[in-house]
Amino acid sequence: MAHYSASFSLTLRVHLENTPGTFADFARAIADAGGLLDAIDLVRTEPGSKVRDVSVLATDAEHADAIVRACRAIPGVEVEHVSDRTFLLHLGGKIHMASNAPVKTRDDLSMAYTPGVARVCRAIADDPEAVWNLTVKRNSVAVVTDGSAVLGLGDIGPEAALPVMEGKALLFKEFGGVDAWPICLNTKDPDAIVAAVEAIAPGFGGINLEDISAPRCFEIERRLRESLDIPVFHDDQHGTAVVVLAAFLNALRVVGKSVEEVKVVLTGVGAAGTAVTRTLQAAGVRNVIGCDSQGAIHRGRPGLTEAKQRYADETNPENLQGSADEALTGADVYIGLSQPGAVSVDGVRRMAPDPIVFAMANPVPEVPPEEIEGLAAVVATGRSDYPNQINNVLAFPGIFRGALDVRASAITERMEVAAGDAIAATIGADELAADYIVPSVFNREVVSAVAEAVARAAEEDGVARRPRESSPAAPR
Repeated sequence: MAHYSASFSLTLRVHLENTPGTFADFARAIADAGGLLDAIDLVRTEPGSKVRDVSVLATDAEHADAIVRACRAIPGVEVEHVSDRTFLLHLGGKIHMASNAPVKTRDDLSMAYTPGVARVCRAIADDPEAVWNLTVKRNSVAVVTDGSAVLGLGDIGPEAALPVMEGKALLFKEFGGVDAWPICLNTKDPDAIVAAVEAIAPGFGGINLEDISAPRCFEIERRLRESLDIPVFHDDQHGTAVVVLAAFLNALRVVGKSVEEVKVVLTGVGAAGTAVTRTLQAAGVRNVIGCDSQGAIHRGRPGLTEAKQRYADETNPENLQGSADEALTGADVYIGLSQPGAVSVDGVRRMAPDPIVFAMANPVPEVPPEEIEGLAAVVATGRSDYPNQINNVLAFPGIFRGALDVRASAITERMEVAAGDAIAATIGADELAADYIVPSVFNREVVSAVAEAVARAAEEDGVARRPRESSPAAPR
């Protein structure tokens, strides 16, 4: 399904001969190439021609190139240059540091830096807890990656991962008021990554691990959670799990099924799939069957890795065997965190009445939503051009906002489930529908609801070091 996106948009600076029909030919060429005109601006008038900036939407990079070639072939039109709007947005980076205190006089300088700052340093040395009130630590998160599992691009390295980490930091600030800093490490050694994060941890109130490949991510997160006294959260695992839980709870409400009774089949048991499974179980799901390319993961299956053996021990209570399609027989819910074609339309057809399908492979879902229309009662994907987009930005800003507000020493399973419940609850009973089970990422009520629920759960689990009633408002 073709999807026009601002992420594949161009601005063409064109010189058009000032003769009848030239612009019409230009617009027709764009349309014939499948492009969408988005904006047209007159830059200036020259003798015999007009110079315009024309913005065009495409469906992917190759399509954008084809549109440009079509425009260059039109008589009477000169394409001076082409700007990719996504690249323009990234020029110079997407974030910067801004100061909270102006330095305009000698007095300002003496208090913000030397000699006045020395007294503040001494106060923190005498009382280490004072760092939470007197520095940025109270509101800061490190976004840490090794660049080994970036989006769908794979192992592209720390430099190439930086735009994603900047984007994450941007979303932290925009939605949660959290100051986040990209930390891209030039190593894939778990020992080195753990040591690096432990070394920088004193300057941060939380650690967000990002785009670190499985199974190393499990060990890295586990060790850091054991060694640090601040929240450590691998968003690819737990952020995904929290939003899936929210969508799952609301989808069950739509079809009138209970958490404890449903059979859930999941494809993809890497970082995200394992975390989703454990979060669903923590929420009360009793029957989860995970599948990989070899079929259902079950006890006694030869060749299982240590992680998959542990998964087998904790799931699939009936020890079902066979392919993912076979596992779908009688299932109430399918959750795809794998790749296109992981299950078939026939597999969906064999599910229980009113099946729920979350096909989240991106950009191509495991099973095309158009092909299961009328078969599935509720469908969700990871894409913005279908209803019910499951997007981590619904989770991580509020989770860290709540954790920082109570100075949590960890993020617990209870806090993650509370976050999922809170996201789900932002959709009222009168709004809930098959095509509206997750709120918009731009719903500003989500972050505050998640933060409050997470802070409350942190208190209940005894990891909050500051009462909610004393928590500062989210800095912006």
